[in-house]
Amino acid sequence: MSDASTSKMLRPFVESAPATMFLSGFFQSPPENHHDTEEVEIDIQRDGEDVAIAIQTIGSGGRDNENDDYSNKKFKPPIFKERMPLNGFQLMGRNPGENPFADPMFQARATVRSGRGSVKLQNKIKRAIELMASQVFQTGTVTCKDENGVSIVSIDFDAKNNHFKNAAVTWGSDGSTGNPLTDLEGLAHEIRTHGRVDPNVLVFGRTSWQRFTLNSKVEKAINRDGNGLGQLAPAKRGKGATFQGFIWIGSYRFEMWTYTGGCVDPQSGDWGPYIDDNNVVMLAQDARLDLTFGGIPKIVETEGRVLQFLPRRIVDEGTQLDLITSAWVSPDGETLTVQLASRPLTIPTEIDSFGCLDIEAA
Repeated sequence: MSDASTSKMLRPFVESAPATMFLSGFFQSPPENHHDTEEVEIDIQRDGEDVAIAIQTIGSGGRDNENDDYSNKKFKPPIFKERMPLNGFQLMGRNPGENPFADPMFQARATVRSGRGSVKLQNKIKRAIELMASQVFQTGTVTCKDENGVSIVSIDFDAKNNHFKNAAVTWGSDGSTGNPLTDLEGLAHEIRTHGRVDPNVLVFGRTSWQRFTLNSKVEKAINRDGNGLGQLAPAKRGKGATFQGFIWIGSYRFEMWTYTGGCVDPQSGDWGPYIDDNNVVMLAQDARLDLTFGGIPKIVETEGRVLQFLPRRIVDEGTQLDLITSAWVSPDGETLTVQLASRPLTIPTEIDSFGCLDIEAA
């Protein structure tokens, strides 16, 4: 009810929760990774580091070699469909920042709300992709659960168990125990031996970074500036991660990153980080990791009258996102529903190119 007082409507504050995609950024998604099939397959042919064996005399025959062995991997991407209904009666309420005394313009409000809603749905699917990437790097698997904690999709990529290990001695909170340099060099050696690549990236959880930098052996390595063994130079570089500097550990030069991105668990409702606090992920930046997107089959295209509320497809090359959109109106014309769907999957094609260390001793 209006009275004799006056008031001014300030610019509205609309809080958004952008989805960070640092980990999934290590996965490539070229056009060939976008498909309309139910499953995806990869033929994998691996080479070893065999050495040539000498023969006794120049007249002896050469040694035969084979190069036709390969394995086939087949995966079924999980399906995500997020929708948001907008009821005509809901649109009678004003949007943030609107004049409360103006007559409502229902279609204009529907356009605004469907736009904001689609951003919300996009971010939910982005977080699902990032969560899959984090699971791959820390467990070598992908598991999608529903709000009751029931596993909907479970994929084991057959990563080697010794690429996921614990510290020999727990890294102490005061830096007095544990040897991070030895632990990490040992993991790097496993990756080099099995994956035949040199790992060059470390991504730390919150606790692992604190204890790493407090460790006396690490401090000595980083402070030997004259030898160029390490340098701390924190800088924000987008995608929710912080570049902390570099360090040489044995024969390996690593970029060091910390990552504070996370998401809300659908079962507990609690927020959790993508990188567990006690974990350190190690990977080779140039290794082949694939992000694939499957299409969502449609019998008919979206009606022309609702295209004003949502485009037919959302493709974001910057975040490698591919979403199929739908929108429809109820027969009585009172409810508009928008839906975003996708079938993404993070595939660690070079399965031996990464690993994860838990800083707590087993």
